[in-house]
This record gives sequence, C-alpha cells and structure tokens, in this order.
Amino acid sequence: MLTDAQIAQYHEDGYVIPQQFSLGEDELADIRERHARLVEKHPEFYQYCSHLLAFDLAFLNYARHPAILKMVEQVIGPDFALWNSSFFAKPAEGGKRTPWHQDGEYWPIRPLATCTVWIAIDDSTRENGCLRIIPGSHKDHRLRGHHTYAGDDVTLHQELNAEEYDEARAVDMVLKAGQVSLHDVYLLHGSEANHSARPRRGMTLRFMPTTSLFDRGEAARMARDMGITDHSDRTLYLMGGRDLHGGNDFRMRL
Repeated sequence: MLTDAQIAQYHEDGYVIPQQFSLGEDELADIRERHARLVEKHPEFYQYCSHLLAFDLAFLNYARHPAILKMVEQVIGPDFALWNSSFFAKPAEGGKRTPWHQDGEYWPIRPLATCTVWIAIDDSTRENGCLRIIPGSHKDHRLRGHHTYAGDDVTLHQELNAEEYDEARAVDMVLKAGQVSLHDVYLLHGSEANHSARPRRGMTLRFMPTTSLFDRGEAARMARDMGITDHSDRTLYLMGGRDLHGGNDFRMRL
C-alpha cells in the first residue's frame, strides 16, 4: 500500500518506487524459470517480448498480486483493467538499449492513460542498464515529437526527438530484485545497453483506468502506419470495479 507521500510523488514526479514492497525470492525464481522456458521455445524473445500473456497465462498471477492491485488503485482509481504485460530481458554483455520515449506513443488508449508497474527480476543498476526517467516530464499530458529509429540495437523503435528532452535532468531507477516502480504513461524514460556481466530482466504490467477505451481499430491503424507492435488482439482483464467507459471489449483472445 502506498503512503500519502508516495501517492503525491507519483502525481508530481510521474513515478514512485514503493520501498516497502518487494516480491519474494520464490516468486522471482518462478518468473525467471518461466521466462527461460519461453525464450527456449521462442528464441526471438531473447531480448524483448511485447506480449507475455499470449504465451504463458501464469504471468497473470503477478498482475493479480493484492499489493500491486492496491497500489495501482491508489493512483488511477478503483475501476481499471490490465491490458498487457511485457518482458525486457536485457541479457548480460549485449542487452539492447531502449531509446528515450513516452509509452503513449505506442498505445491505442483513448483518452490516453496507463500506470505501468515495472518489476525488477534482477538487481537493476546503472551498470546493467537500469530504467532512466525525467521527473515531472508527464505533467503537461502531451505526446512529444518522436521519430522512427531504424537501427537493430534497440528494443523499441520510436525515439523522442532530441529537442524534446534534457537528459541532464534524468535520474536512474536503481532497484533491487523484486522491487517495483510505477510510472505514468506520459513520463519520458529510456535505458542504456547492458555491457555488464549481469542480466537486467524486467517485467511490466500495464493497467488502464476503464474510463478510457482500448481502441482496437486505432491499434491496427498504428501498427499499419507506424510499423509498431499490433495491440489490437490483446485480451483485457478487468482487475477492479467495472467498465466505466462501456465500450471496452473483454472477450478472451488467444
């Protein structure tokens, strides 16, 4: 459960690290084992898997963790849905960088709103490419200019234009294995490549308030026009309350 000060920090800075919460070692071992099996079967996910739940629904158990659900409720309200989970493996001595971006550049949620829970599966440090964020960069609630980066040394290809951010303001999201951070959909963030001898695995859970619509038609258009991952076939899981928008489609998709 977040304290009042942590809730205030989330809204002021666009992120929070609840120091009082951590997954246990048994839970981390389960996630690591399941991810290893996934990569063994699907080596294309060695660096990054954009849609974990399509391949192993057991990862959904972590999205249902009571403490995680409570923290999400505290920052986006009691009516919300999980719409995706992804895995940034960032292997040792070769994990790719993630360019500076805003999550909302990729996502078909209208109005745009999501809280991401980022779970550190390993210790996440500056040396192995921890997440870096610019505090307060979410506050104007606008998507900034991005361009498509065509290189193969990144996990995601939409990159903020250089004039849109000041990296000198960035802070490192250093986490111990099992710790989590929460961040807003408009927050500017990225991470460097991993040149260390240790992996920096991280799993994300994406929660949207059900006052918004998960627009499947927009998802298909974005995939076609921008060349990004097609989210139109994601299954939505109602995690709290009800669908306040009324137009969200919760049918199971495999």
